[in-house]
Amino acid sequence: MSFKIEVDKEACIGCGACTSCDNFELNDEGKAAAKEKEVKEIGCNQEAADNCPVNCIKIEEI
Repeated sequence: MSFKIEVDKEACIGCGACTSCDNFELNDEGKAAAKEKEVKEIGCNQEAADNCPVNCIKIEEI
């Protein structure tokens, strides 16, 4: 099982809540970006999605 991670950069407000997960960083525009867009284990990625105040991180099973 794998998971696909998508970030809606238009909705992102750049608060940085997701960066508590090692897979996320703020890009040059100050928007959230996933370092790995496909992961084998959901790990802290779900926590990053849950903590996002504008719900711009979507995770789906692929």
